[in-house]
Amino acid sequence: MSAITPESFSKRSFVYRQLSAASFTEVAGAAQAADLKNGRNQAMQAGLLDLSVLPRTGFRGLNAAAHLQAAGLPVPAKPNQASVADSGELVLRLSQKEFWVLGNLADEGARIDSLNQQPLPDSNCYPLYCQDSHAWLTLTGAHLPAIMAKVCGVDLREEAFPLGSIAQTSAARINVVIVNHQINGLPCFTVLCDSAAAEYLWECLLDAMGEFGGEVIGSGALS
Repeated sequence: MSAITPESFSKRSFVYRQLSAASFTEVAGAAQAADLKNGRNQAMQAGLLDLSVLPRTGFRGLNAAAHLQAAGLPVPAKPNQASVADSGELVLRLSQKEFWVLGNLADEGARIDSLNQQPLPDSNCYPLYCQDSHAWLTLTGAHLPAIMAKVCGVDLREEAFPLGSIAQTSAARINVVIVNHQINGLPCFTVLCDSAAAEYLWECLLDAMGEFGGEVIGSGALS
């Protein structure tokens, strides 16, 4: 049986060429980097993980919040806040009427597929196609604010950017959405950027992590 590679699928991560050292598992019809030589200890120190193949979706409009609530998802009270569903999805409120929902590795984003199949309200709720428009990179570990300070001018220290906060800003001179959250108790900054800039931002983040012993990790390091 041949090993899974990104080239095995028509759908691929935006940074799959930077992950040649990884072993892969199939997630949502694509190859997810699962294992590298670095594991949980590396993730706790400083890790960089690509989750771009994991399903995500979005909705915009006056009835978007009600649509998510009807699906049993927690809706943040204000813009630039994130909530975590009991099943692990991240719900991002990017404005009064715009929401993104990021899938959970535990079910390989299956709930996102289910959400996309549910009928929309009759008016004022429209789908957003953030799956292909944006890459999903995640920094992990104990040095997140210091790492991001090298590429971003916004204060992302805990007192200014607590758990559940979202910053819509620029990093390394490109527009990004930064989310402060946790995965299985591990501190994380998820960074969403335009897919065309994914490889560039990946290299910038790796460079910023160097001082802190940062390295690329696979999804297996989160468990």
